[in-house]
Amino acid sequence: MTTEEEKATAPAGSARRAFAGRLSWGLADQAASSISNFAVGIYVARSLGVTAFGVFSLAWVTYGVVLNVSRGLATDPLVVRFSGVSDASWRGAVARSSGTALGVGTAIGAVCLAVGVALGGSVGPAFACLGVMLPGLLLQDAWRYSFFAAGLGRKAFVNDLVWGIALVPALIVAAHVGSVAAFVLAWGASATVAAGYGCIQSGIRPRTTRAGAWLREQRDLGYRYLVENVSLSGAGQLRAYGLGAIVGIGAVGAVRGAELLLGPFLAVLMGLSLVTVAEAARVLRQAPHRLGTFCLLLGGGQAVAALLWGGALLLMPDRLGELVLGDVWHTASQLIVPVTIGVACAGLGTGAAAGLRALAAARRSLRCQLFASACYVAGGLGGAALAGTVGSAWGVAAATLAGSAVWWLQLRSALREHHQDTIPEVRTP
Repeated sequence: MTTEEEKATAPAGSARRAFAGRLSWGLADQAASSISNFAVGIYVARSLGVTAFGVFSLAWVTYGVVLNVSRGLATDPLVVRFSGVSDASWRGAVARSSGTALGVGTAIGAVCLAVGVALGGSVGPAFACLGVMLPGLLLQDAWRYSFFAAGLGRKAFVNDLVWGIALVPALIVAAHVGSVAAFVLAWGASATVAAGYGCIQSGIRPRTTRAGAWLREQRDLGYRYLVENVSLSGAGQLRAYGLGAIVGIGAVGAVRGAELLLGPFLAVLMGLSLVTVAEAARVLRQAPHRLGTFCLLLGGGQAVAALLWGGALLLMPDRLGELVLGDVWHTASQLIVPVTIGVACAGLGTGAAAGLRALAAARRSLRCQLFASACYVAGGLGGAALAGTVGSAWGVAAATLAGSAVWWLQLRSALREHHQDTIPEVRTP
């Protein structure tokens, strides 16, 4: 090997090792986060039964909507525009971004609290407690994305580890109380502990007074990402509420139980999502002609992994399933095949989504997400009306496949436009 070849190979090897390191911390962090969420779900399912688990699931999907509001306005623009920048620039952006997340949690939390008090019954207390816990939950999530934007995945992992450790005694207390509201408080209080520790880790104080300035600075991306994210989680919430109204609250618990069975794979999927946009952006800067291949390998790998995991679940003995989910297993096990197909199609689509984010093609990604969300709601509720819980699961699987196809069509068009824009104009003498 010549000296020139050695010089070319060394940076390539270093880049691969750096990518592997960032990816490893992303997977480790999501594993810690997913284990916490999985533990809460299993504990509630086994302790309170399918109906109470359905109530908890309604609070959970509501949290998902609010979380995506926060990410769209606060952390998604941060990751796109402040990854790999100077420390001073990153710290200033994080102070404004985390302040925005905290402000979103406080404002929407107050609404949830009021709605919960007005509802009463079995659902109201869970929503009221969620409202109290939302500021801490959203701030903890903001620290995770802030650390990954700076390439500090280890700190994000430690923060989620702190959440998991704090969750253990909180769950024990909640089990003694024996209510859905107690479990919501346990989950949110432990996240608030981790959110406080994030301030210590970063040495940054969230500046809620600068939230307005952050929103103005990032309005070209933030509001599109807001609509995109809310349409995604809002579709899940509408499907859950509609399924509960058409089939019953127990059906919501059954769907959530099937999703819990896919928890380990979903942990990998979410762990990848923490780093894929940043990595796609690096590929775009260094070798733009490889972005399409990168996205295809990313999406295809996730789809194959989902199918393999779902196949393994089909071989799970009923005794083991009952040990994991209790009474929820019998209804959840009927949904394994359609839920697995839906997750595989979603994994395929995330490869294209990462490419569109890297290209900053916010208009295209927004159109894709709106279409996919509309299909998700129509398929989930239409299937529920025709064939109950199982029909809803198959309707969602078909909708996710259609949505994935649209993501890839839009990425192909965006790559073609980017290639045309980067071709230098040739002038004739």
